[in-house]
Amino acid sequence: MTDRNELADLCEASGTKFILALFVDLRGKPCAKLVPVEAVDELATDGVGFAGYAVGAIGQEPKDPDLIAIPDPASFTPIPFIKEGLAVVHCDPHVEGKRWPFAPRNILKSLIAQAADAGFEPWVGAEVEYFLLKRNADGELVTADDADDSNQPCYDVRGLTRMYDHLTAVSTAMNQLGWSNYANDHEDGNGQFEQNFKYAEALTTADRVITLRYLLSTMAAERGMVATFMPKPFAERTGSGLHFHLSLTSGGAPVFPDSAGEDERGLGLSPTAYGFVGGVLEHACALQALMAPTVNSYKRTGATATRSGASWAPRRATYGGNDRTHFVRVPDEQRVELRGGDGSANPYLAIAAALGAGLDGVKRSLDPGEIGSCPEHIDALPLTLLHAVEALDTDPVITGVLNAAVPDIEDGASGPVSEYFSRLKREEFFAWHSAVSPWEIDNYLTAF
Repeated sequence: MTDRNELADLCEASGTKFILALFVDLRGKPCAKLVPVEAVDELATDGVGFAGYAVGAIGQEPKDPDLIAIPDPASFTPIPFIKEGLAVVHCDPHVEGKRWPFAPRNILKSLIAQAADAGFEPWVGAEVEYFLLKRNADGELVTADDADDSNQPCYDVRGLTRMYDHLTAVSTAMNQLGWSNYANDHEDGNGQFEQNFKYAEALTTADRVITLRYLLSTMAAERGMVATFMPKPFAERTGSGLHFHLSLTSGGAPVFPDSAGEDERGLGLSPTAYGFVGGVLEHACALQALMAPTVNSYKRTGATATRSGASWAPRRATYGGNDRTHFVRVPDEQRVELRGGDGSANPYLAIAAALGAGLDGVKRSLDPGEIGSCPEHIDALPLTLLHAVEALDTDPVITGVLNAAVPDIEDGASGPVSEYFSRLKREEFFAWHSAVSPWEIDNYLTAF
């Protein structure tokens, strides 16, 4: 139950007439019910019910009791630029009065609690990359901007100007919401863009990534375009990442900078920060199952060449300074950037997994090794989704992240959420593998 008056007051102050009570499943699918403001008291006190099996990947069968989405007033977001009087509130799914452990937002909240128990507050920034596409007369997906066809379109001022109306509408929306949009750019692929907003607490940033995806999709559709976060919609173009910038504070004070002046590696990081990096590298392969969670993800991380000449996706579990070829980039002493994630990642799960890995490194004082080196047990990042799932299944720390909201589960034990997630992803891999592709027809039809 949430504060009835708080949610009602927010609606009144913002002129909200309808609320999208929203949450996502394990795959990141956004689900919502549209609630009129006249029912805000019932929403706040009782939540709103969903048939969980119909939601999708959230650990329920048709026979199970309803999921009840309980709104979090702190996430209340008016979006009148989509529809006048409309707002979004992110919700925490419950079943029979208890937090549902398969709900990604509940999982992230459990990791934030674990960080608090260790004396830390996690902060996250996110870089959301996406393509703007349209369908041509034949139904084929092509770049929305017909003139966007150069081999190196990144940062091209003309490409930005041609998409001015869309980009500025999204920027204005973000700033109206108080997200502090600070840059909008054309990315490395034809039709690819990125619009940045200021970092915030981990849960707030995850909520904003979900909200931004919804805003981008809706606002692009109004202009006859398709906004896609698919990692690699075109074989010859750079894929879309979802890069996370992570830092920790303790009592509000940053703990990543080397305040003692003892960092011999030259990155300006504290032992706590190096332990965090060491944990991320130690668990990098299992992390990819959550940060790159689709079959298509590995077309991005496995790319060797694109039209621009670079893939911008890491292939090995290395770290270094201001160098975008690393899995963990250290742009300055305040933060580290994880570059393995892509546009298909569920931000709640990806951030939770990164925190779990990093906190494990801090707890164990893991040494990330020399700059540019890989952990001894990792030759390369997973080649396919199946490889990533196999790494996940043997990593008790990251499976523990998935099971973090399961009550009374032992540390390191396999649990219902990790088993369910692995099964979903194996089924996804083999469903793709069983489909006959044009490549197979081209190579095998008359080969024998």
